[in-house]
Amino acid sequence: MDDTQTNPLPPEAKPAQEPSANAPHTFDDAPIGVFDSGFGGLTVARELAKALPRESIVYLGDSARCPYGPRTLQEVDGFVQQIGGWLVDRGVKMIVIACNTATAAGLAHAQRTFPMPVIGVVEPGARAAAMATRNNRVGVIATKGTVESNAYTSAIRHLDAGITVFSTATPRFVEIAEQGIRMAEGPLENYTSLASKVYIRPAFEEIAREYLEPLRRAGVDTLVLGCTHFPLLKALIGGVMGREVELISSSTEAARDVAEILGRRGAYARDGHEARYEFFTTGDDVEEFRSFGSRVFRESIDTVAHVDLV
Repeated sequence: MDDTQTNPLPPEAKPAQEPSANAPHTFDDAPIGVFDSGFGGLTVARELAKALPRESIVYLGDSARCPYGPRTLQEVDGFVQQIGGWLVDRGVKMIVIACNTATAAGLAHAQRTFPMPVIGVVEPGARAAAMATRNNRVGVIATKGTVESNAYTSAIRHLDAGITVFSTATPRFVEIAEQGIRMAEGPLENYTSLASKVYIRPAFEEIAREYLEPLRRAGVDTLVLGCTHFPLLKALIGGVMGREVELISSSTEAARDVAEILGRRGAYARDGHEARYEFFTTGDDVEEFRSFGSRVFRESIDTVAHVDLV
């Protein structure tokens, strides 16, 4: 798998040694809370760890109720409230909803409920797409729930009403992403090269072409990867769409927003603070989560704790 990001974090989005001159001169070593319905949100946690190496992270994967995509938005909103409350009890200074479906279903409610900043992955991705498109034709691939919510269409057109958005549900991409993780056996340090070979397979390419051909015919020049699993498939998706189409990773864009918010609030962890990463799952198989999670996070996850929220 190609780990090069289409939109690398600019220097100004990376952590400074001190908060900006306009921000309060304070520090906050509390962790950032991140959650998703399973493994996919670890792509967001990975981008946060790369961009903000001093920041601690508490990650919860709600594997017991995964996937969120086929569920009603009302039901998922309830999950967001429940998990958000759990993260508040863990003492986080910020919450990142690292799931497009959960963002569409529960972001606004969570922002009204919880006392710290709460961001999702839809708005950062939509903003990047609106800025990147040259022909005002943007494609979005996501789960069924995210597409039917019209979250990306609304967010992009709110930024620029002249943009036409073409959305396609690509549920099998989640299956492919997780199947590829299982197939890319070998040392973790070789995972990038192993995954690149695994995902570029004729069977996977056939599925990708079937999903993406309507977007190619529509002439989109920008494609939003509207599911946190999809950055794992950038090589596969990019190979089908072609180099002239810019891929927007909501994971990367969410990390940009977190960096900016912490900087404006003067809430970075202090210089020299040693980041601590804690991982939790509602699923019963914590070893599977640890093994899968290490490959998605690109670092060895030593322990995963079980949380019973169901």
